[in-house]
Amino acid sequence: MTDTNQDIPLNLAIDHTLLKPEATQAQVIALCEEAVAHEFKAVCVNSGYVAVATSAVEGSGVLVCSVVGFPLGAMAAQAKASEATIAIEEGAREIDTVVPLGRVLSGDWAGVQSDLMAVRAATSGVTLKVIFETCLLEKEHIVRLCEMCTDVGVDFVKTSTGFSTGGATLADVALMRQSIGAGLQVKASGGIRDRETALAMMLAGASRLGTSSGVAIVQGSTGDSDY
Repeated sequence: MTDTNQDIPLNLAIDHTLLKPEATQAQVIALCEEAVAHEFKAVCVNSGYVAVATSAVEGSGVLVCSVVGFPLGAMAAQAKASEATIAIEEGAREIDTVVPLGRVLSGDWAGVQSDLMAVRAATSGVTLKVIFETCLLEKEHIVRLCEMCTDVGVDFVKTSTGFSTGGATLADVALMRQSIGAGLQVKASGGIRDRETALAMMLAGASRLGTSSGVAIVQGSTGDSDY
């Protein structure tokens, strides 16, 4: 069933997510089994579990997404690029990377661009999503990042890690949608726990949702996770 103005079935907008540092292999496999059962777009896991997730969703059509430089974004660009390369070698077909927030807040836009370009170079042929952590940024930062991501040629801009002081807001999703160039999309993540919120995010401009409450959302209930 299609519920949004973008004609995307709700389940196919969901990146079913487990990024807690204490997540076990059994929990990752269970996540993958849920994603296969509900035909979600992807599972999103830490890079150390990419191989496990790739095996668990094999043959299903569910994609494996790995976060890199997560959740701080403060590591060297080369480290993010290397992590992305390893994740891709182990089966990831989507990469979610965190911007270097300190550089953004310092106004070091050349450093931000260099970081994004390093990860983009390492992810050729793979969908790249860039996480902003919008709760820590001003509107002008968000707009500038959207313009830079358009120039670098990433595929998605993403609101949040789910590990900071706030998650996705409708206003930030709408601003990002308005600020990106043709061909880019928006992923909303952080605090999306029910169907109503999921649909509102998509109506605001998101075409992908990062959430650990995917099953609850498609079943019409409310998840209890922070992400």
